[in-house]
Amino acid sequence: MSAPAPHGLHHVTAIATQPQRNIDFYTRALGLRLVKQTVNYDAPESFHLYYGDTEGAPSTLLTFFAWPGAEAGHAGSGLVTATALSVPPQSIGWWQRHLTGLGIAVDGPHARAGEEVLTFRDPDGFVLDLVAAPGDHRSGWDGMAGIPAEHAVRGLHSVTMSERMPEHTVRLLTELLGMRAHSEDRGRMRFVMGDGGAGALVDVVPDSRARGLQSGGSVHHVALRAPDDATQEVWRQEILAAGLPVTEIRDRTYFRSIYFHEPGGVLLEIATDGPGFTVDEPLMELGRSLKLPPWLEPNREQIQASLPILLNRV
Repeated sequence: MSAPAPHGLHHVTAIATQPQRNIDFYTRALGLRLVKQTVNYDAPESFHLYYGDTEGAPSTLLTFFAWPGAEAGHAGSGLVTATALSVPPQSIGWWQRHLTGLGIAVDGPHARAGEEVLTFRDPDGFVLDLVAAPGDHRSGWDGMAGIPAEHAVRGLHSVTMSERMPEHTVRLLTELLGMRAHSEDRGRMRFVMGDGGAGALVDVVPDSRARGLQSGGSVHHVALRAPDDATQEVWRQEILAAGLPVTEIRDRTYFRSIYFHEPGGVLLEIATDGPGFTVDEPLMELGRSLKLPPWLEPNREQIQASLPILLNRV
């Protein structure tokens, strides 16, 4: 049995250094919803924060491991060097004025693959693009953060993978993962999943620099979407058959995950679409309190004592 190609990006996880600053930036400056406060299941003394649309739907999710004291990462080959979010085409000017008004240095708008792009960084130096994406009908968060609904971020648009030997990465994306070559713009090669469009795009760019440092302000991993457990298991078997080490299926409460590295070094995840973020708190209360998986719940008091108190000011 051959698995269908992943049908889009599920989430991007990056590394932050100050969790409260991270919350303030992504909820107030970018208007995303904090949909879950939990911990890194593999290191529960640190937060794992999830942002997205109203319900935290797959392809809208940007998440952060909060590692206070982490040194600053630096760009280079073998890393995801930019994460793009989708906004309505008529909103680029509004976002340029909004970000500049907050004292955030903005590059652009500039043209890329026929779309207008603004580039800027979060407080940890994490590189973000806002892309004017026609045809993206996702609604995003509802504007309660002071961002007008008509300008709200719709979700993930794409990721940029910088590779010293891009041909090996391209082979994995197309031959193993079933992505389709879409276009090339000044060396930037775009690949699409599913129906294509915002939330289903991966860009690969050649990068002759030494390997980058994955730390504060850099991407930890990129997750691709599997519709269900059965499809994920088929993917796991196909990755093993291709000779790549892959983890066992891991329960992340809100989805299940497998992890493997592509040839250039980027950590990839295949995550199930469900069960979603309302499995342990109601929709209207998402992100308001610390949620732990059942196996960590007996240690709640100890875990909470190791974490700073956070305020969701939205």
